[in-house]
Amino acid sequence: MNAAELLALVQGSPEWSAARVGYATSSEYSSILAKGKGLTRAAYLRRVVCERLTGKPMETYATGSWAKNLERGTAQEPYARMSVEAKLGLMVQEVGIIRHDSLMASCSCDGLIEDDAGCEIKSVIPTVQLETILAGGFPPEHKPQIFGNLWLSKRKRWYFCSYSPDMPPHLRTYIFEVQRDEQYILALAAKVKVFLDEVDYIYKRLTNGSAP
Repeated sequence: MNAAELLALVQGSPEWSAARVGYATSSEYSSILAKGKGLTRAAYLRRVVCERLTGKPMETYATGSWAKNLERGTAQEPYARMSVEAKLGLMVQEVGIIRHDSLMASCSCDGLIEDDAGCEIKSVIPTVQLETILAGGFPPEHKPQIFGNLWLSKRKRWYFCSYSPDMPPHLRTYIFEVQRDEQYILALAAKVKVFLDEVDYIYKRLTNGSAP
C-alpha cells in the first residue's frame, strides 16, 4: 500500500490490523524506552517478532486489562473526538496508518488537525482525569507516543486530549498543546531503530534454521 492508501484505512478494520503487523507502533514506544531490557521492553520485543512470524496482530490474543482497555477506548472514541472538536473549534481528520520512510515504524494517531497538528485522545476514568487536570501538562507516560506521532507525521504540534464522560461537562475534556522537540525526537528515533534491529536479528535467526 502507498502512503495515501494507508492513511485512508479505517482503524480497527481487518485491513488496518494487517498493515500494522510486525511494525513498532508509537503506542508502544514507552515500552521500547523502558530502562535496560526489562520485562516491558522484552515482552514487546516478543510481540513484534511473533507478529512477523505468524503474520497476525497480537491484539488477536488480547486478554485481561489489555482487552478491556482496547474495548473501552474503541467504544468511547467517537464521543471523545466530537468533544475534542467542540472544545478546539477544529475538525479532527481520522486517519489509518502513517509509516516511516525506511524503518518498520508506524503510528495510528487519533487524528490530524489542519496542516501542522494532530491529537492523541485518551479515554480515562474520573480519578485519572482529575489527576491530569490538577497536575497540568500531560502525563509523562504518554510522551514517547506523542513525540513518536510528531516524528512520523512530521507535524509541528500535537494536542494531548483526555476524555472522561462521567465527569461534569466543564471537566469532561482536557486538552494540552505539545510543541515539537527535535532533540527528544532524534533520541527516540535512535532507540526505535535499535529495537527494530534487535527484532530483525531475532526474526532472521528464527527463520534461517539457526535457532535452538
